[in-house]
Formats: sequence, structure tokens, C-alpha cells
Amino acid sequence: MSLSIDLEVKKDVLCIRLKGELDHHTAETLRENVSGAIEKFHIQHLVLNLEQLSFMDSSGLGVILGRYKQIKQKNGEMVVCAISPAVKRLFEMSGLFKIIRLDESEQFALERLGVA
Repeated sequence: MSLSIDLEVKKDVLCIRLKGELDHHTAETLRENVSGAIEKFHIQHLVLNLEQLSFMDSSGLGVILGRYKQIKQKNGEMVVCAISPAVKRLFEMSGLFKIIRLDESEQFALERLGVA
């Protein structure tokens, strides 16, 4: 299975919706797409919707951590929302929830960032 990447810009927030599998085969494409959009649209915050992400490995965690650092340099925030149980467990084990906020829905995350 592959990865479907849907990017949507709302003011200074980039909404990233992933569907499928984020692994070493698809991580580089995601990194290129998101990094490019952050620079092109002067993005301040990221909302990562993982509701339809069925699988993620350490390569995916690396890409997410890298984009977190990129946004932090802009004094922005990264929010993960609508996460599946399997992917949530991976986030918990890796400690990413210590630095990245988890919201229950994309709409709620956008409201808290002031763009909904």
C-alpha cells in the first residue's frame, strides 16, 4: 500500500491529511511536500490529521520530528489529531506527545490555532 498526502493551507496553518502507510518508501515524498509547502506559503503551524493512517514506522516518526523542528524555528506549533490507536501507541512509545499536542479532531485543532 502507498501513502496519500493531502495538503491544505488555511491562513498560516498547513493541514496535512495522510492516508495509507508512512514508511521508508513514502517518508521522503512527505518530507519534500511538507517542507516545500512550509516555505512557499510561509506556514507558521502544522495540523497533522492521522485518522486514515494505517501504519507508520521509524522513518515516519523521523519525518514528523523533522517538520516539528522546522515549525519550532518559526515559533510555531505542531498539532496531531484524529490518530488511530496503532499510530497513537507509536507516538506514545517514542515520546513525541511530550512535545507535540494531541487534539481529538482537525476542527478543534484549527479552532485552538485561531483559523477555523
